[in-house]
Formats: sequence, structure tokens, C-alpha cells
Amino acid sequence: MPKKFLSSNIIERLSVNAFVAALYFILTMATLPVSFLGMQIRIAELLILLCFFRKDFALGVTVGTLLANINSPMLPWDLIFGTLATLFSAILIGYMKHLFIASLIPVVVNAFVVGFELHIILDLPLWINILTVGIGEFIAVSVLGYFIFLKLGKNEKFQRMIGMNQKYLFKW
Repeated sequence: MPKKFLSSNIIERLSVNAFVAALYFILTMATLPVSFLGMQIRIAELLILLCFFRKDFALGVTVGTLLANINSPMLPWDLIFGTLATLFSAILIGYMKHLFIASLIPVVVNAFVVGFELHIILDLPLWINILTVGIGEFIAVSVLGYFIFLKLGKNEKFQRMIGMNQKYLFKW
């Protein structure tokens, strides 16, 4: 019995993560004009806050980022470094205790990683890149994502639906 439970649990988690990856990819492609380069507001990035509720969502968000970055004009660098920035942010978010503070992690990480990437590859001003990428990420994650998941995180149906396994405070 425990072996069967374990295998169905793994299949369920992989399936849910595949859904998150697909959703991330679809959202990025649907908002393609603002998903890449300077003042990018990649709406799909708000999904990274799912990791706040369940650490294993780092897999789905990272795979979604990898798939979306296949369409990046910054290939292959964005495929590598953008995806690693998402993975790093997702892992850190899984250990945060406050949702708003968790939302700032991908803002800072992506601002520096993607900002530096744009600086090196396109020879654009470093601090302007860091600022514009950070603003876009802040809008997507710390504004949109924060308010969406602040509301959803308190909802018991949502908690059950995503299989929330971490109880945290929903405060600023």
C-alpha cells in the first residue's frame, strides 16, 4: 500500500508540475511582445510564487522558463542563465516565510542576471538594464503575483487544489 501511494503521489506531482510548465510557456507566448529584452514584463513570472506554497513547483516553473526561453532573442544565453536564475529564485522562495519578501527574490535575481546578460550580449548600459528588468519583474511578481497569491493563498479551495504543504504568514 505505501509503495502504491508513493508512486501515485509522484505521478500527481509530476502532472501538476507539467501543467505549471505548460501554463508558464503559454502565458509567455501570449504576451510575447513584452516577455523578452529590456523593460520585459513577463506575466508568467508570477507563477514562481507557487513555490511559496509548495517547494516542488520549482520544477514546473523552471521547465516552463526553459521552454519559453527557447524563443528568446538572447539564445543560448537566456536559455542557460535565465533558466538558472529562475531555478535559484524558485528554490529560495520555497524557504521564505512572508509572501511579499518572497516576491522580491526573483526581482533582484532576474534584474542582475538578465540585466548583466543584456549588457554583455547587446552592449547596453548595465545599470539601466538592471533597473528596467527589475521594474518589469517587480510589476509581474511583486505587484500582480503578490496580490493574486495573497488572495488565493487564503482560500482553502485553492490550498487543496494545489496540494499546499506549507503554512506561512500572509503579511507584508
